[in-house]
Amino acid sequence: MIAVISFTDKGRQLSGRIAAAFPAERWCFHTHTDDAAKPFLSVTDLTAGLFDRVDALVFVCAAGIAVRSVAPHLRSKAEDPAVLVVDDCGKYVIPLLSGHIGGANALAQELAAAIGAEPVITTATDAGKAFSPDCYAESHNLAIGDLSAAKAVAAAVLDGEPVGFVSRLHGYALPDGLSPEGLCRTGICITESTQDSPFTTTLQLFPRNYVLGIGCKKGTSAEQIEAHVQHCCAVGGIPAGRLRACATISLKAQEPGLLTFCRRHRLPLVTYTAEQLMAIDGVFSASAFVRETTGADNVCERSAVLCSGGRLLVRKTAANGVTAAIAQDAESITQVTAV
Repeated sequence: MIAVISFTDKGRQLSGRIAAAFPAERWCFHTHTDDAAKPFLSVTDLTAGLFDRVDALVFVCAAGIAVRSVAPHLRSKAEDPAVLVVDDCGKYVIPLLSGHIGGANALAQELAAAIGAEPVITTATDAGKAFSPDCYAESHNLAIGDLSAAKAVAAAVLDGEPVGFVSRLHGYALPDGLSPEGLCRTGICITESTQDSPFTTTLQLFPRNYVLGIGCKKGTSAEQIEAHVQHCCAVGGIPAGRLRACATISLKAQEPGLLTFCRRHRLPLVTYTAEQLMAIDGVFSASAFVRETTGADNVCERSAVLCSGGRLLVRKTAANGVTAAIAQDAESITQVTAV
């Protein structure tokens, strides 16, 4: 979801054009609003409420206002939503944060085309039309193992240094601008192993081929969910960044804490009815209480297996009102080649 925030009457009109082109929630300052928008009094309070709930914040105002509004909430490029600013006259669209991983650069291009503006892209790899490890990882559904290694690869590309590439998995061709595995100091390795480092500085990219199945009590916070999911991932030795989806029962489709957790980690929330969950075969940790409450005898294990089509790697673990399990995608189990 995109939230568009405006302050003036010109901004209000422009926000309407943006909402006509994209599925967006419009917020207009209370003195310059209309029936199709939600009014606000304080942009500080508004930003605090939206930051963990939306995929992108589009400010129609001066860049300084946008920067000061989001500054208290910034965590990392891996978690923050896309943040863009558009001037009142609709001449320029500038991505400020999460250009690659959060999709702000791509959204800026699309938004500019929709309203007849000019996108102003300032990230060095985009400006120089060079290979971007962040963009490559996102477009191929790969998790970045180490952001500092990603920065090193991007710096090497911009400096004209040869950057190597090797994949231990099927289906990943040599990207334009990179070199086959050889005598390169810096390189990318697509792998399943955290120990696989063929270059002096190796950016490991891992397939997102695990599904998190989850159940939780009503009102469970995103922080409680986060803590237990991290524990569950640690039990299985699976980095949280390798999760590609979160699955649960349809009763939890609008659970606020779960929705916030999924947005923070950019995970789609996939839901199933109790009947769908009970229809799949397998041996699961059954609970009579859960069956009576939800209609399914196990939510986390069944939803993980149903969504992945594969097998359970981490069985049900429970703490603080949260149950979690992790399954691996069926098609990824046979993808690994020898190191």
